Amino acid sequence: MDDPELARIAERVVLERAAPAASVAAALLEDGVWRLGSGNAGKAGALGVAPIFDLASVTKPFVAATAGRLAARGVLSLESPLGELLPEAGGTPSADVPLVLFLAHRAGLEAHRTLFAPLLRGVAFERAAALREAAAARRPEAAGRPPPGGFPPLYSDLGYVLAGAALERVTALDLAALVEREVCVPLALEVRAARAWFARDAAFLARVAPTELVAFRGGSVRGAVHDENAWALSGFGLSGQAGLFGTAESVARFGMALLDAVLGRARGWLAAAELAPLVSPRPGGSLRAGFDGKSGPAPAAGHHASDETFGHLGFTGTSLWCDPRAGRVSVLLSNRVCPTRENVKIRALRPGIHDALFAWRPLENRAGTAPKRGLVSGDQR
Repeated sequence: MDDPELARIAERVVLERAAPAASVAAALLEDGVWRLGSGNAGKAGALGVAPIFDLASVTKPFVAATAGRLAARGVLSLESPLGELLPEAGGTPSADVPLVLFLAHRAGLEAHRTLFAPLLRGVAFERAAALREAAAARRPEAAGRPPPGGFPPLYSDLGYVLAGAALERVTALDLAALVEREVCVPLALEVRAARAWFARDAAFLARVAPTELVAFRGGSVRGAVHDENAWALSGFGLSGQAGLFGTAESVARFGMALLDAVLGRARGWLAAAELAPLVSPRPGGSLRAGFDGKSGPAPAAGHHASDETFGHLGFTGTSLWCDPRAGRVSVLLSNRVCPTRENVKIRALRPGIHDALFAWRPLENRAGTAPKRGLVSGDQR
Protein backbone atom coordinates (compact mmCIF):
# COMPACT_ATOMS: atom_id res chain seq x y z
CA MET A 1 0.00 0.00 0.00
CA ASP A 2 1.22 3.49 -0.85
CA ASP A 3 2.46 5.70 1.94
CA PRO A 4 0.16 8.75 1.63
CA GLU A 5 2.99 11.24 2.04
CA LEU A 6 5.08 9.54 -0.63
CA ALA A 7 2.07 9.27 -2.95
CA ARG A 8 1.66 13.05 -2.66
CA ILE A 9 5.33 13.55 -3.52
CA ALA A 10 4.94 11.38 -6.61
CA GLU A 11 1.77 13.26 -7.54
CA ARG A 12 3.77 16.51 -7.70
CA VAL A 13 5.70 15.11 -10.66
CA VAL A 14 2.47 14.47 -12.55
CA LEU A 15 0.66 17.66 -11.52
CA GLU A 16 3.58 19.78 -12.68
CA ARG A 17 3.59 17.86 -15.98
CA ALA A 18 7.14 16.66 -15.59
CA ALA A 19 6.01 13.13 -16.50
CA PRO A 20 2.72 11.28 -17.04
CA ALA A 21 3.63 8.69 -14.38
CA ALA A 22 5.92 8.60 -11.37
CA SER A 23 6.88 6.31 -8.55
CA VAL A 24 8.98 7.22 -5.52
CA ALA A 25 10.53 5.38 -2.61
CA ALA A 26 12.34 6.46 0.52
CA ALA A 27 14.26 4.46 3.10
CA LEU A 28 15.53 5.46 6.53
CA LEU A 29 18.06 3.62 8.68
CA GLU A 30 16.92 4.16 12.25
CA ASP A 31 18.14 2.29 15.35
CA GLY A 32 19.90 -0.18 13.07
CA VAL A 33 16.71 -1.06 11.18
CA TRP A 34 15.73 -0.03 7.66
CA ARG A 35 12.24 1.37 7.10
CA LEU A 36 11.01 1.69 3.54
CA GLY A 37 8.00 3.32 1.91
CA SER A 38 6.82 3.99 -1.63
CA GLY A 39 4.19 5.95 -3.52
CA ASN A 40 2.81 6.09 -7.06
CA ALA A 41 0.97 8.70 -9.08
CA GLY A 42 -0.63 9.48 -12.42
CA LYS A 43 -1.01 6.76 -14.97
CA ALA A 44 1.32 4.66 -12.81
CA GLY A 45 -1.80 3.82 -10.82
CA ALA A 46 -3.21 2.02 -13.84
CA LEU A 47 -0.01 -0.01 -14.11
CA GLY A 48 -0.58 -1.75 -10.79
CA VAL A 49 0.56 -1.28 -7.22
CA ALA A 50 4.22 -1.74 -8.18
CA PRO A 51 4.70 -0.05 -11.56
CA ILE A 52 7.87 -0.78 -13.52
CA PHE A 53 10.01 1.88 -15.19
CA ASP A 54 12.91 1.92 -17.63
CA LEU A 55 15.80 2.81 -15.30
CA ALA A 56 17.97 4.23 -18.11
CA SER A 57 21.40 5.18 -16.69
CA VAL A 58 20.46 4.10 -13.19
CA THR A 59 21.52 0.80 -14.79
CA LYS A 60 25.15 1.94 -14.45
CA PRO A 61 25.39 1.51 -10.64
CA PHE A 62 24.12 -2.06 -11.02
CA VAL A 63 26.78 -2.80 -13.65
CA ALA A 64 29.50 -1.17 -11.52
CA ALA A 65 28.42 -3.20 -8.48
CA THR A 66 28.62 -6.32 -10.64
CA ALA A 67 32.18 -5.42 -11.59
CA GLY A 68 32.95 -4.84 -7.91
CA ARG A 69 31.62 -8.28 -7.00
CA LEU A 70 33.70 -9.94 -9.71
CA ALA A 71 36.81 -8.05 -8.61
CA ALA A 72 36.21 -9.05 -4.99
CA ARG A 73 36.29 -12.73 -6.01
CA GLY A 74 39.34 -12.32 -8.24
CA VAL A 75 37.46 -13.00 -11.47
CA LEU A 76 38.94 -9.78 -12.85
CA SER A 77 40.86 -6.73 -11.69
CA LEU A 78 39.42 -3.24 -12.00
CA GLU A 79 42.94 -2.22 -13.10
CA SER A 80 43.01 -4.68 -16.01
CA PRO A 81 43.55 -3.00 -19.41
CA LEU A 82 40.39 -3.12 -21.50
CA GLY A 83 42.21 -4.82 -24.39
CA GLU A 84 42.93 -7.83 -22.17
CA LEU A 85 39.22 -8.20 -21.41
CA LEU A 86 37.59 -7.21 -24.71
CA PRO A 87 39.20 -8.29 -28.01
CA GLU A 88 37.35 -5.61 -30.00
CA ALA A 89 39.31 -2.94 -28.09
CA GLY A 90 42.63 -4.29 -29.36
CA GLY A 91 44.56 -1.81 -31.46
CA THR A 92 42.41 1.13 -30.35
CA PRO A 93 43.35 3.99 -28.02
CA SER A 94 41.30 2.24 -25.32
CA ALA A 95 43.29 -0.99 -25.33
CA ASP A 96 45.70 -0.03 -22.54
CA VAL A 97 43.21 1.89 -20.39
CA PRO A 98 42.20 0.22 -17.09
CA LEU A 99 38.61 -0.93 -16.76
CA VAL A 100 37.98 1.28 -13.73
CA LEU A 101 38.61 4.44 -15.78
CA PHE A 102 35.74 3.52 -18.09
CA LEU A 103 33.51 3.07 -15.05
CA ALA A 104 34.70 6.45 -13.74
CA HIS A 105 34.25 8.34 -17.05
CA ARG A 106 37.98 9.10 -17.13
CA ALA A 107 39.06 6.98 -20.11
CA GLY A 108 39.24 9.98 -22.45
CA LEU A 109 36.24 8.93 -24.53
CA GLU A 110 33.76 11.16 -26.31
CA ALA A 111 30.41 11.58 -24.60
CA HIS A 112 28.35 9.83 -27.28
CA ARG A 113 28.35 8.19 -30.67
CA THR A 114 25.27 7.26 -32.70
CA LEU A 115 26.20 3.59 -32.75
CA PHE A 116 22.65 2.71 -33.78
CA ALA A 117 22.96 4.71 -37.03
CA PRO A 118 22.74 1.56 -39.23
CA LEU A 119 19.19 1.01 -37.93
CA LEU A 120 18.21 4.45 -39.22
CA ARG A 121 19.53 3.48 -42.66
CA GLY A 122 17.76 0.15 -42.61
CA VAL A 123 20.96 -1.87 -42.82
CA ALA A 124 22.33 -4.66 -40.65
CA PHE A 125 23.78 -3.67 -37.30
CA GLU A 126 27.20 -5.17 -36.52
CA ARG A 127 27.84 -5.31 -32.79
CA ALA A 128 31.59 -5.92 -33.13
CA ALA A 129 31.96 -2.89 -35.37
CA ALA A 130 30.02 -0.77 -32.89
CA LEU A 131 32.29 -1.88 -30.04
CA ARG A 132 35.38 -1.03 -32.09
CA GLU A 133 33.93 2.40 -32.87
CA ALA A 134 33.25 3.04 -29.19
CA ALA A 135 36.76 1.97 -28.20
CA ALA A 136 38.28 4.25 -30.86
CA ALA A 137 36.25 7.33 -29.85
CA ARG A 138 39.06 9.05 -27.94
CA ARG A 139 38.77 12.81 -27.50
CA PRO A 140 41.56 14.77 -29.29
CA GLU A 141 42.66 16.48 -26.07
CA ALA A 142 42.97 13.11 -24.28
CA ALA A 143 45.96 11.76 -26.12
CA GLY A 144 48.31 8.93 -25.25
CA ARG A 145 48.29 6.83 -22.12
CA PRO A 146 46.05 8.07 -19.32
CA PRO A 147 47.79 9.77 -16.40
CA PRO A 148 47.35 8.33 -12.89
CA GLY A 149 43.67 8.71 -12.05
CA GLY A 150 42.74 9.05 -15.70
CA PHE A 151 41.93 11.92 -18.03
CA PRO A 152 39.69 14.82 -16.97
CA PRO A 153 36.21 13.36 -16.45
CA LEU A 154 33.59 13.54 -19.18
CA TYR A 155 30.36 11.59 -18.75
CA SER A 156 30.35 8.96 -21.48
CA ASP A 157 27.92 6.16 -22.21
CA LEU A 158 30.57 4.69 -24.50
CA GLY A 159 32.68 3.69 -21.53
CA TYR A 160 29.79 1.65 -20.15
CA VAL A 161 29.07 0.08 -23.53
CA LEU A 162 32.65 -1.20 -23.43
CA ALA A 163 32.69 -2.11 -19.73
CA GLY A 164 29.48 -4.12 -20.05
CA ALA A 165 30.82 -6.00 -23.07
CA ALA A 166 34.08 -6.68 -21.20
CA LEU A 167 32.22 -8.21 -18.24
CA GLU A 168 30.36 -10.48 -20.66
CA ARG A 169 33.59 -11.68 -22.28
CA VAL A 170 35.37 -12.35 -18.99
CA THR A 171 32.52 -14.39 -17.56
CA ALA A 172 31.11 -15.86 -20.80
CA LEU A 173 27.69 -14.76 -19.55
CA ASP A 174 25.08 -12.47 -21.00
CA LEU A 175 25.28 -9.17 -19.09
CA ALA A 176 21.63 -9.33 -18.02
CA ALA A 177 22.16 -12.78 -16.50
CA LEU A 178 25.40 -11.63 -14.89
CA VAL A 179 23.87 -8.55 -13.21
CA GLU A 180 20.97 -10.67 -12.05
CA ARG A 181 23.32 -13.26 -10.55
CA GLU A 182 25.61 -10.77 -8.83
CA VAL A 183 23.15 -8.08 -7.69
CA CYS A 184 19.46 -8.69 -8.22
CA VAL A 185 19.13 -12.27 -6.96
CA PRO A 186 21.32 -11.84 -3.84
CA LEU A 187 19.36 -8.72 -2.90
CA ALA A 188 15.94 -10.11 -3.95
CA LEU A 189 15.24 -7.18 -6.29
CA GLU A 190 12.50 -6.76 -8.86
CA VAL A 191 15.02 -5.39 -11.34
CA ARG A 192 15.92 -7.10 -14.61
CA ALA A 193 16.22 -6.62 -18.37
CA ALA A 194 13.08 -6.65 -20.53
CA ARG A 195 13.63 -10.19 -21.87
CA ALA A 196 13.73 -11.59 -18.34
CA TRP A 197 10.64 -9.59 -17.34
CA PHE A 198 8.68 -10.96 -20.29
CA ALA A 199 9.79 -14.51 -19.42
CA ARG A 200 8.83 -14.26 -15.74
CA ASP A 201 5.90 -11.86 -15.46
CA ALA A 202 2.88 -12.18 -17.74
CA ALA A 203 1.76 -8.74 -16.56
CA PHE A 204 5.02 -7.00 -17.48
CA LEU A 205 3.63 -5.10 -20.46
CA ALA A 206 0.68 -3.91 -18.38
CA ARG A 207 2.92 -2.88 -15.45
CA VAL A 208 5.67 -1.10 -17.37
CA ALA A 209 5.43 2.62 -18.15
CA PRO A 210 5.77 3.62 -21.81
CA THR A 211 8.53 5.97 -22.86
CA GLU A 212 8.93 7.87 -26.10
CA LEU A 213 7.20 7.90 -29.48
CA VAL A 214 10.03 6.91 -31.85
CA ALA A 215 9.17 6.65 -35.52
CA PHE A 216 11.99 4.33 -36.61
CA ARG A 217 11.05 1.92 -33.79
CA GLY A 218 7.40 1.79 -34.78
CA GLY A 219 5.85 4.38 -32.46
CA SER A 220 5.45 4.12 -28.69
CA VAL A 221 8.33 2.34 -26.96
CA ARG A 222 7.03 0.15 -24.16
CA GLY A 223 8.64 -2.90 -22.62
CA ALA A 224 11.84 -2.20 -24.58
CA VAL A 225 14.81 -0.08 -23.57
CA HIS A 226 14.49 3.58 -24.56
CA ASP A 227 18.23 4.09 -25.16
CA GLU A 228 18.81 3.59 -28.89
CA ASN A 229 22.40 2.36 -28.58
CA ALA A 230 21.36 -0.17 -25.95
CA TRP A 231 18.50 -1.32 -28.20
CA ALA A 232 20.86 -1.79 -31.14
CA LEU A 233 23.52 -3.55 -29.10
CA SER A 234 21.38 -5.79 -26.92
CA GLY A 235 17.72 -5.63 -27.94
CA PHE A 236 15.59 -6.84 -25.04
CA GLY A 237 18.75 -7.68 -23.11
CA LEU A 238 21.15 -5.41 -21.24
CA SER A 239 23.99 -3.10 -22.20
CA GLY A 240 26.40 -1.50 -19.78
CA GLN A 241 24.78 1.92 -20.01
CA ALA A 242 21.06 1.05 -20.00
CA GLY A 243 18.53 -1.74 -20.18
CA LEU A 244 17.32 -2.50 -16.66
CA PHE A 245 13.68 -2.11 -15.66
CA GLY A 246 12.52 -2.05 -12.07
CA THR A 247 10.26 -0.81 -9.33
CA ALA A 248 11.03 2.15 -7.08
CA GLU A 249 11.00 -0.07 -4.00
CA SER A 250 13.54 -2.46 -5.48
CA VAL A 251 15.84 0.37 -6.57
CA ALA A 252 15.60 1.70 -3.00
CA ARG A 253 16.50 -1.74 -1.64
CA PHE A 254 19.56 -1.67 -3.87
CA GLY A 255 20.48 1.69 -2.33
CA MET A 256 19.94 0.24 1.14
CA ALA A 257 22.36 -2.60 0.34
CA LEU A 258 24.93 -0.09 -0.91
CA LEU A 259 24.69 1.87 2.32
CA ASP A 260 24.86 -1.33 4.35
CA ALA A 261 28.13 -2.08 2.57
CA VAL A 262 29.53 1.44 3.01
CA LEU A 263 28.62 1.38 6.70
CA GLY A 264 30.10 -2.08 7.25
CA ARG A 265 26.69 -3.70 7.76
CA ALA A 266 26.68 -5.97 4.70
CA ARG A 267 26.67 -9.70 5.23
CA GLY A 268 28.49 -11.28 2.31
CA TRP A 269 27.39 -9.15 -0.64
CA LEU A 270 30.03 -6.38 -0.82
CA ALA A 271 32.34 -5.26 1.96
CA ALA A 272 33.12 -1.59 2.53
CA ALA A 273 36.64 -1.98 1.11
CA GLU A 274 35.28 -3.74 -1.98
CA LEU A 275 32.74 -1.00 -2.69
CA ALA A 276 35.12 1.88 -1.90
CA PRO A 277 36.75 2.04 -5.39
CA LEU A 278 33.29 2.60 -6.85
CA VAL A 279 31.73 5.13 -4.48
CA SER A 280 34.74 7.11 -3.24
CA PRO A 281 35.14 10.66 -4.60
CA ARG A 282 37.66 11.12 -7.42
CA PRO A 283 39.64 14.21 -8.43
CA GLY A 284 38.40 16.57 -11.10
CA GLY A 285 34.66 16.36 -10.59
CA SER A 286 31.75 14.65 -8.89
CA LEU A 287 31.76 11.51 -11.07
CA ARG A 288 32.82 8.32 -9.30
CA ALA A 289 33.00 4.78 -10.73
CA GLY A 290 29.39 3.88 -11.42
CA PHE A 291 28.01 6.71 -9.33
CA ASP A 292 27.88 10.49 -9.13
CA GLY A 293 28.09 12.77 -6.13
CA LYS A 294 26.24 15.84 -4.95
CA SER A 295 27.34 18.90 -6.91
CA GLY A 296 26.37 22.36 -8.11
CA PRO A 297 24.17 25.12 -6.65
CA ALA A 298 20.97 23.13 -7.33
CA PRO A 299 22.08 19.53 -6.76
CA ALA A 300 19.89 16.81 -8.23
CA ALA A 301 20.14 14.99 -4.88
CA GLY A 302 18.47 17.96 -3.17
CA HIS A 303 19.81 20.45 -0.68
CA HIS A 304 19.18 18.31 2.42
CA ALA A 305 21.50 15.48 1.34
CA SER A 306 24.97 15.54 2.85
CA ASP A 307 28.16 15.94 0.85
CA GLU A 308 28.76 12.20 1.28
CA THR A 309 25.73 11.39 -0.88
CA PHE A 310 26.23 9.27 -4.01
CA GLY A 311 23.84 8.00 -6.66
CA HIS A 312 22.89 8.40 -10.29
CA LEU A 313 20.42 9.97 -12.73
CA GLY A 314 18.71 8.36 -15.71
CA PHE A 315 17.64 9.99 -19.00
CA THR A 316 14.06 8.68 -18.79
CA GLY A 317 13.50 10.64 -15.57
CA THR A 318 14.94 8.32 -12.95
CA SER A 319 17.23 8.94 -9.99
CA LEU A 320 18.74 7.16 -7.00
CA TRP A 321 20.55 8.89 -4.10
CA CYS A 322 22.16 7.31 -1.04
CA ASP A 323 23.33 9.36 1.96
CA PRO A 324 25.64 7.44 4.33
CA ARG A 325 25.71 10.24 6.90
CA ALA A 326 21.93 10.50 7.20
CA GLY A 327 21.23 6.81 6.60
CA ARG A 328 18.76 7.67 3.85
CA VAL A 329 17.94 6.46 0.35
CA SER A 330 15.62 8.23 -2.06
CA VAL A 331 14.37 7.08 -5.45
CA LEU A 332 12.38 8.83 -8.15
CA LEU A 333 11.27 6.87 -11.20
CA SER A 334 9.31 8.50 -13.99
CA ASN A 335 8.73 8.34 -17.73
CA ARG A 336 9.42 12.02 -18.38
CA VAL A 337 10.34 11.18 -22.02
CA CYS A 338 6.73 10.14 -22.72
CA PRO A 339 5.70 11.13 -25.33
CA THR A 340 8.85 13.14 -26.09
CA ARG A 341 12.30 13.73 -24.62
CA GLU A 342 11.80 17.45 -25.17
CA ASN A 343 9.99 17.62 -21.82
CA VAL A 344 12.77 18.60 -19.41
CA LYS A 345 10.66 19.91 -16.52
CA ILE A 346 12.01 17.12 -14.32
CA ARG A 347 15.35 18.95 -14.13
CA ALA A 348 13.96 21.87 -12.16
CA LEU A 349 11.59 19.69 -10.13
CA ARG A 350 13.97 16.89 -9.17
CA PRO A 351 15.95 18.65 -6.37
CA GLY A 352 12.73 19.53 -4.51
CA ILE A 353 11.39 16.00 -4.92
CA HIS A 354 14.54 14.56 -3.38
CA ASP A 355 14.45 17.13 -0.59
CA ALA A 356 10.94 15.91 0.22
CA LEU A 357 12.02 12.27 0.04
CA PHE A 358 15.00 12.88 2.33
CA ALA A 359 12.66 14.52 4.85
CA TRP A 360 10.22 11.56 4.84
CA ARG A 361 9.47 9.77 8.09
CA PRO A 362 7.79 6.36 8.34
CA LEU A 363 4.04 6.39 8.92
CA GLU A 364 4.34 4.89 12.40
CA ASN A 365 6.74 7.66 13.41
CA ARG A 366 4.36 10.32 12.14
CA ALA A 367 1.54 8.71 14.08
CA GLY A 368 3.58 8.93 17.28
CA THR A 369 3.70 5.18 17.85
CA ALA A 370 6.76 3.06 18.44
CA PRO A 371 8.56 2.12 15.20
CA LYS A 372 8.04 -1.41 14.00
CA ARG A 373 11.09 -3.61 13.74
CA GLY A 374 11.89 -6.23 11.19
CA LEU A 375 12.37 -4.48 7.84
CA VAL A 376 16.03 -5.18 7.16
CA SER A 377 17.98 -5.58 3.98
CA GLY A 378 18.37 -9.30 4.57
CA ASP A 379 21.16 -11.81 4.28
CA GLN A 380 22.92 -10.78 1.08
CA ARG A 381 25.20 -13.73 0.54
